[in-house]
Amino acid sequence: MFSILSTPSKDIGIDLGTANTLIYLKNRGIVLNEPSVLAVRNGTRGLKRIFAAGGKAKDMLGKTPEGINVSRPLQHGVISDFESAQSMLKHFLTEIGYSSFAAKPKIIISVPCDVTPIEKRAAKEAAESAGKGEVYLIEEPMAAAIGAGLPITEPAGSMIVDIGSGLTEVAVISLSGIVYCSSVRIAGEEIDKAIVNYIRRKYNLLIGDQTAERVKITIGSAHSGVDEETKTIEISGMNLMDGIPQSLRISSPEVREAIAEPINSITDAIRIALERMPPELASDIVDTGIVLSGGVSLLKNLDLLIEKVTQVPVHVADNPMTAVAEGTGRALDELALLKEISM
Repeated sequence: MFSILSTPSKDIGIDLGTANTLIYLKNRGIVLNEPSVLAVRNGTRGLKRIFAAGGKAKDMLGKTPEGINVSRPLQHGVISDFESAQSMLKHFLTEIGYSSFAAKPKIIISVPCDVTPIEKRAAKEAAESAGKGEVYLIEEPMAAAIGAGLPITEPAGSMIVDIGSGLTEVAVISLSGIVYCSSVRIAGEEIDKAIVNYIRRKYNLLIGDQTAERVKITIGSAHSGVDEETKTIEISGMNLMDGIPQSLRISSPEVREAIAEPINSITDAIRIALERMPPELASDIVDTGIVLSGGVSLLKNLDLLIEKVTQVPVHVADNPMTAVAEGTGRALDELALLKEISM
């Protein structure tokens, strides 16, 4: 287990996620949590400058005039636009006062467990150029397990399922190493798209991704609970038949039907992981259960559905939204272990 040391430091941990970027400053905790979105204004002679980043940039999605481009520099947990990711990260570091640090710190940044060498290099170079410090990479499931307080150094299997915006990662950890890990590119964004497609198909109504996300968070559920009350929400979009704005109400059972396919893909990945692991580790996990992290782990009754499919106890981490960031930060407290678990 990890102990929090009290020595002053400016070392930082970064969860560079598809939907959100979180920065953990040692001895202070999480000091930044912003959407991974960048808005750039095109200037003369091809010059570009940052117009907004984070939440302010996210609010501009689909609403900008000509000359301002809003983008998400990460897709499925990895950098898809290096220049934008570098600029966004540099902007966030400036916001936390990084430029005033007397000495350049150690930086630990999380990446998916199945990251390619090119994607790994892109993440490391983006952090190096933005922060100009010593950079370590850590697999996201390992960081999530540390942040969730799992006993990763013990000779026993711990299973973590990190379900973020662009990626679901299923990992089994023992003796400070990842024994098994698989990634599926089905997570929060695919669930949002499933809601968009369902409403378009059933009602000929086109809604935006942010509306779909609001529907998912407000009335979405993965499994019907006992005597569950049906909830509804009003949504607005464009009627595809006549091209004019329209509002309607949809119900929680409709949303559950809409997202069934991506949810089943996530549960299938977990079931396959349990089938493929060594019997000794499987026995440990039956005793200790599966721990869920990431924003989608908060989807109503998802833990109940996974428990029903796997017949294994399922627990949601106490800090599902911040587990990866906190794990990167806690890893900085144990330099020897950091070097052992870093990629």
